[in-house]
Amino acid sequence: MKKILLGILAVVAIFLFSGCGYNKMVQLDEAVTAQWSQVENVYQRRADLIPNLVNTVKGYAEHEQETLTGVIEARSKASSVNINPESMTPEVLQQFQQAQDGLSSALSRLMVVVERYPDLKANQNFLDLQAQLEGTENRIAVERMKFNESAQAYNTLIRKFPQLVFANVFGFEKRTYFEATQGAEKAPEVQF
Repeated sequence: MKKILLGILAVVAIFLFSGCGYNKMVQLDEAVTAQWSQVENVYQRRADLIPNLVNTVKGYAEHEQETLTGVIEARSKASSVNINPESMTPEVLQQFQQAQDGLSSALSRLMVVVERYPDLKANQNFLDLQAQLEGTENRIAVERMKFNESAQAYNTLIRKFPQLVFANVFGFEKRTYFEATQGAEKAPEVQF
């Protein structure tokens, strides 16, 4: 009788776990974590390109030390903010985004400085690095979009019934999305 009861409990447990979507929640949670790793990967690629870019510019624009130092400091700050995808909160993600936005801003200032140096703009090393950096910025946008898509799929599943009940029981929590930086809806003013 005890074996039959254990067998029935095992069948019920298997039915509950498969019917509640537990495995699907785990699968989508892992997908969000893996996609976050891709986001970090492309941000790291950008951080790795910056020293080469700064050194190339430094040879042409040594008296632009303040701008070069700003880029180096922004890179250091952006590289120091690490996020554990399992404990990502909106506040932590905002801190990460602010550090990355600071680096983007410093790079923009560096590109303005570059405009003053026609020889530098014609330098093949600089052109190659600039192209790689532009490609990396595009990759960042793509990976952030993919992260948001995987977070959306996960968040949608854990908010549906009956998965909602089991998500709460097993501690599956909503994931934070990347959002546009405040003021990004306004086009920048370009003056020549």
